[in-house]
Amino acid sequence: MPEMRIGYIGLGSNVGDPRANLRRALDLLGQAGVEVQAVSSLYMTEPVGEILDQPDFLNAAARISTDFEPEALLDVCKRIELEMGRDPDAPRHSPRPVDLDLLLLGALVLETDRLSLPHREVTTRRFVLAPLLELDPDLTLPDGARLADSLAAMPEDEQRVEGAGSLDSLG
Repeated sequence: MPEMRIGYIGLGSNVGDPRANLRRALDLLGQAGVEVQAVSSLYMTEPVGEILDQPDFLNAAARISTDFEPEALLDVCKRIELEMGRDPDAPRHSPRPVDLDLLLLGALVLETDRLSLPHREVTTRRFVLAPLLELDPDLTLPDGARLADSLAAMPEDEQRVEGAGSLDSLG
């Protein structure tokens, strides 16, 4: 029987109704056989990357339990993105209805053409760290590095991240 692992998925949306998009993505993860154990609050964040002239993102993180192997779990995430209207040929960092990033999966360290675990940018993005640490304040990377230390080391004025309620709230 496959091993159950606890993992973390980062979610983001800045097209259409971002709150509804994130809710639907979580529902689709569950329908695909990924158990969503907990979801962070929502965070309104400024775009980062190659295309900055676009609407702010609504971001969250989900703690999951799954017996999917890493590449199969990535396939689930990519399938949900496509189903929800993400254009696979759009430029990197462009606006999107949903973005699902596999951030951590148990203590796995993996580097393939398609997937890096832990995610390459998990320690450098406030919009990833804030919701992850809300779910698990003591979360560490497989090498033992504390994610709280990564967040504490970021300059306060870097990467605006503002609380935006929860998926259950209307605001």
